[in-house]
Amino acid sequence: MLLGLVFLALLALPASAASVRVLTVQGAISPASASYLLRGLDKAARDKAQLVVIEMDTPGGLDTSMRDIIKAILASPVPVATYVSPKGARAASAGTYILYASHIAAMAPATNLGAATPVELAPGAAAPEQPDSATPGKATPAPGDTHTRKAVHDAAAYIRSLAELRGRNADWAERAVREAVSLPATEALKLNVIDLIATDLGDLLKQLNGRTIQMGGQTITLSTTHASIERIPPDWRSRLLAVIGDPSIAYILMLLGIYGLIYEFANPGMVLPGVVGGICLLLGLFALQVMPINYAGLALILLGIVLMIAEAFLPSFGALGLGGIAAFAIGSVMLIDTELPGYGLPWALIVPVAIASALFSFFVANLALRARRRPVVTGAEELIGASGIILEDMEEEGWARVHSERWRVRSAVPLKRGSPVRVRARHDLLLEVEPRQGE
Repeated sequence: MLLGLVFLALLALPASAASVRVLTVQGAISPASASYLLRGLDKAARDKAQLVVIEMDTPGGLDTSMRDIIKAILASPVPVATYVSPKGARAASAGTYILYASHIAAMAPATNLGAATPVELAPGAAAPEQPDSATPGKATPAPGDTHTRKAVHDAAAYIRSLAELRGRNADWAERAVREAVSLPATEALKLNVIDLIATDLGDLLKQLNGRTIQMGGQTITLSTTHASIERIPPDWRSRLLAVIGDPSIAYILMLLGIYGLIYEFANPGMVLPGVVGGICLLLGLFALQVMPINYAGLALILLGIVLMIAEAFLPSFGALGLGGIAAFAIGSVMLIDTELPGYGLPWALIVPVAIASALFSFFVANLALRARRRPVVTGAEELIGASGIILEDMEEEGWARVHSERWRVRSAVPLKRGSPVRVRARHDLLLEVEPRQGE
């Protein structure tokens, strides 16, 4: 009898202590973080985990990546708890939408959420908001900015639908979009924006134990007190995509690619600059395709690089180089046209890269000028002015040694064997020579 009870308890243990998967998102929401979360949710469903916890600290991110994550959360057969952690973290912009979409919304103390206006959809200076006469306390964009109004209305409707789905404060959610307001964790709990505040992951799981969640017409009761915790860190692919997807890295890769290809075309056969440049350019363009690129800025960068390289080949006395630096710097500032956190190019990167490019350009130009001033050391032209020794007495034509080579020579005056001569001209394999002065 006792053995039977122990056996039944062992059988029941995996069901009652099913694992909790923990995924971590830090930094901007990007295609890399979306891919990581989607694969993590899919694996949790296949392994029949009882709960997925997304620990999040984000300033926001791309709208397309955010919507991919939300679709995966809404379709997940496993409950998802989004936890803004650690202390001091935030779930701004796209993070607020993800928090609202989750089955459970939790925050650590001293964290905040909000500021969900879709700034990436309306780059540049937006018109000031005006009070909405139909709905007191709300604000709408200026009527002249149709694109911004459409984007904000769409985002407001989207987050309101998520709030109504999860039974959370829909009015505040809409304010977060229209007025870019934010809330600390304590106020968010009072206003029914989140479900609970937890000091750490252990406290979160303790509070969730016994909590019921409605999913697909069924009621799921969480048993998290003794559940095994499995942290799923981003794999090498996600980390690589995150690095490449960083705007600063993408910017550098693109410049390396352009430089490599230009120098390969200028010096065909070098191979290495072309191979490295092609790889870097493709990686940079892959990263830039998901960013709000200003193509005028990209064109100015290309023009600036071409002008700086042209300085090495054309005697412009610095005019091309200075123009190239100006075009390069202005294009770099304009390249990523957005106010979205985490997706701009900092001046701390633009200025050093512009200075390094300018110094490299002028260094190459200086080498080219010095090379032009040097005497010719190879080819037929190098023989003009070269010294030689007559090998036999001659009247008009004979033989001489020039540069350790035996040449047929012609002279306007008779020359004796051993006489030093200087080459005046070359006619195919015949050299015209004259006696060296003073010898």
